[in-house]
Amino acid sequence: MSDFWHWWIVLLTTACLVLTTWLLFSTRKAQRKELTEETTGHAYDGIEELDNPMPHWWFLMFVATLVFTVGYLILYPGMGKWEGLFGWTSVGELERDQLKHERRYAPEFARYAATPIEELIKNPRALKMGERVFINNCSLCHGMDAGGNFGFPSLTDNDWLYDDTPDAIKTTIAQGRQGQMPAWGAVIGDKGVKQVASYARSLSGLDTTVSQDDLDSGKQIFNTTCAVCHNADGTGNFALGAPNLTNNIWLYGASQTQVEYTIRQGRNGVMPGWHNILGEEKVHLVTAYVYSLTHKAE
Repeated sequence: MSDFWHWWIVLLTTACLVLTTWLLFSTRKAQRKELTEETTGHAYDGIEELDNPMPHWWFLMFVATLVFTVGYLILYPGMGKWEGLFGWTSVGELERDQLKHERRYAPEFARYAATPIEELIKNPRALKMGERVFINNCSLCHGMDAGGNFGFPSLTDNDWLYDDTPDAIKTTIAQGRQGQMPAWGAVIGDKGVKQVASYARSLSGLDTTVSQDDLDSGKQIFNTTCAVCHNADGTGNFALGAPNLTNNIWLYGASQTQVEYTIRQGRNGVMPGWHNILGEEKVHLVTAYVYSLTHKAE
């Protein structure tokens, strides 16, 4: 906070307190002491307002509120950059709560972190904890049920870009991934894009509206430009994160138009690394939860 805003808050807050106190006591002094049946001349729905002083207890309540306000502003932050005599901050309270939480659950987290993933998926409590971490951090992209969204893979369908072993999943979560599908429109031309898109869709058994000659041409282009990543049979490559094109699971849609766009413009997918945010123990728990979605405990 700059010095200008510091002093602006201090002066504005002090002026409000002073004016409120002056208004309270000045009007109190001007009020009559005894009760009367005289009215102020105001009437609301047939109810007349008597010209009587504020009840004493009500006046004391206002005074107590002002005293509390001054005390609060001395003890706690509220006057610009003044930290208060207690030195309290919301960040400090959060850090204390986090430290308390870590001390409470650290032994349990450490125990789970030392358990292999294949064994950890047999522990319902560990999976519940992993699910909560997943929902708080991963569901924005992958959905609350891990079913994925457009451009964000489902974690429940046995189709994996980087393999489904515990180590591969943990590496993905901890270090992140960056997938890149290059744009081929300028290389193979618009006709080539249509032919390759039709051929790629045919690998998943999807109907195409092109001739067999176009499919053959699409296959030829595929073998010379796409097979290096997706393999000649279109089953994909874990090492490159190249998706399988034969199982009718499409990250960016399966329509002819959508597949053409992917080939023509390319795609760039980024999975951020979570190790520095979650830490080793929570990454291990999330890995167990994600692994459990497609692997049953034996």
